[in-house]
Amino acid sequence: MTLAGESFAASLMAIPGMQRVPTRKAELFILKNFLSPAECDGLIAQIEKQRRPSTIADANGDNAFRTSETCDLDHADPLVMALDGRLSAVSGIDHAYGEPLQGQRYEVGQEFKAHTDYFEPDGADFARYCSVSGQRTWTFMVYLNTVPAGGATRFLELDKMVQPERGKLLAWNNRQPDGRVNPETIHHALKVRKGLKYVITRWYRERPWG
Repeated sequence: MTLAGESFAASLMAIPGMQRVPTRKAELFILKNFLSPAECDGLIAQIEKQRRPSTIADANGDNAFRTSETCDLDHADPLVMALDGRLSAVSGIDHAYGEPLQGQRYEVGQEFKAHTDYFEPDGADFARYCSVSGQRTWTFMVYLNTVPAGGATRFLELDKMVQPERGKLLAWNNRQPDGRVNPETIHHALKVRKGLKYVITRWYRERPWG
């Protein structure tokens, strides 16, 4: 296992079907069919049962900054346990470094405006969120359904739009080679225009979660 936050592009690219987005600005990877339709359906059912309004560390006074719903997945559930293990195997990061797995649900018109996944080092809440487990390093996200219209993940500085397709894995390193956070990873979960959107997100930290 590698340490959370390290660059391991070579090992990721050794996975059959893995694609790296052609940019020097960030490490961004896509793997289609990471989850089966049955696995996606099972996780969607869990999200539907336990969803709640999503929260954000700092919305900058914008109450519409993040309008989705979130589900804290049950890590004792066999499907979630299996997903946890598969993400560790693909990422090369021990699951102990991962935040609890979450699911998100977006209805028509809901979005998560342009943001980065890391916590701003000079932000007022940095110590609150990072004093124990450190900064967020890698993000691994899985789309659970193909959205009829809208709902793409747009990386503004990378000129890249990733469409939500059932079972697709999207992963990126939130840090630069020197270990500093990478502002080029800013991204926008665009508004859903038709249907619903479901995703699973796993954020990894510098130190074990606790």
